[in-house]
Amino acid sequence: MNQLTKKNIINMVSVKTLILLMLCTIPTFAQTTFGYEDFKNLVLKNHPTVKQANLFPRDAEAEIMQAKGAFDPKLTSYFDRKSFKGIDYYNRWDNVLKIPTWPGVDFKLGYERNTGKYLLQEESSQLLVAGLSIPIGQGLIIDARRNTLKQAQLGRNYAEAERQKLINSTIFYATKSYWDWWFSYQQLQLIQEGYDLADKRFIATRERARVGEQATIDSVEAKITLQDREVALQQAIIELQNYRLALSNYLWSTYETPLELPEGAAPPVAPIRKVDETTLLALINQAKLQHPEIQKLNVKIDQLQIEERFRKEMLKPIFNANFNFIADGFVSKPTSNFENSFSLNNHKLGFEFAVPLFLRKERGKLQQVRIKQQSTGLDLNLARREIMNDVYAAYNEVRNFEKQLKIQQDATQNQEILVRAEQRKFDIGESTLFLINTRESKLIEMRTKIELLKSKYEKALANLAYMAGLTELL
Repeated sequence: MNQLTKKNIINMVSVKTLILLMLCTIPTFAQTTFGYEDFKNLVLKNHPTVKQANLFPRDAEAEIMQAKGAFDPKLTSYFDRKSFKGIDYYNRWDNVLKIPTWPGVDFKLGYERNTGKYLLQEESSQLLVAGLSIPIGQGLIIDARRNTLKQAQLGRNYAEAERQKLINSTIFYATKSYWDWWFSYQQLQLIQEGYDLADKRFIATRERARVGEQATIDSVEAKITLQDREVALQQAIIELQNYRLALSNYLWSTYETPLELPEGAAPPVAPIRKVDETTLLALINQAKLQHPEIQKLNVKIDQLQIEERFRKEMLKPIFNANFNFIADGFVSKPTSNFENSFSLNNHKLGFEFAVPLFLRKERGKLQQVRIKQQSTGLDLNLARREIMNDVYAAYNEVRNFEKQLKIQQDATQNQEILVRAEQRKFDIGESTLFLINTRESKLIEMRTKIELLKSKYEKALANLAYMAGLTELL
């Protein structure tokens, strides 16, 4: 076998090796597949920020409980005694159970016991009281406690929107970290392949130069290419380690203990997900109804409407009517004697009337509420406009990456053809090792760019969902 034939055989073997290695991605340290859905579910289940977000509704329920406290029955007891120079002037013991109700009417049950030498003439030794207080003017339609409770109940929806907003934000940034890690892993595999090819080519070239079948300068060229790719390999290893650490920030156990992503963890092949006009319209409709920012502003508008009703009510004069039945307490009376029992003849009746002459405080408060309503309405219109445009912009970005990815895949296929053609030219002596290495490096670069575009495409999909106020696409 002559020297030319040996050269051709060696080159044909190297070409086949190159094609096989360039077309097949072989992970070097993949042990456990760690998919995006597994990662997202782990974040939703255990991440501290998500758990913190889940506390918002509980805080809102606690706020509602506080507001309901204004309707709790209240028992009060008051004792007053005076003794001077051995004389027992008086002992007064008053007990009242007050029961507020939703319409603003307050029921009252009371017991009084009075003893002493200097009691007032109208004071009884024992007295039972049962009555009610009715707001006829201010407070009939709505009062402070009803206003507070209604706004607190709306606050439940506000807290849910805040919860969803924080979860969406956490998932969005976690998703970006995941796809950064995914790309760094794919990049390392491609650079590792290129390094292995350069290493094999250097060994083969060195041996051929040693026996005089190839110029010595070719082994120098192969060595330079090997060293260059070794530098790139070390950089890719560091990047993967750093992205693994960044991804580990989102990994937590159920016991609130941070987890580390194992070095052997490997991402699966990127799924092919596409969006179209139908998906876009669905996202727009979803954003209009359930975007956290829009929900929050709608809640504020509803709360301000309740506040406006309350402030209008405060413009009315205070006019309260109090009526109480009274009777001697725990004194046995004949059943035919009603003078000391509950009856219309035994009662206490009173009215309370008050009104500020200029109502400047009340009118100022009402004016402030209406200004806030206008301001919040403008914020809502602006938010709707910005959210719609953000969704459209995110959708355009997704479609752009989709087109770029297709173009890059076609270009990479052409580059593979070019590498094979360059190798054939080298086999017949019409090309150089430098050109082959250059073509091959360009192919690795283009394949790496495909993986980069896949990563960017997935992050663009996450951004589209985030702009629509969702954790994931519909």
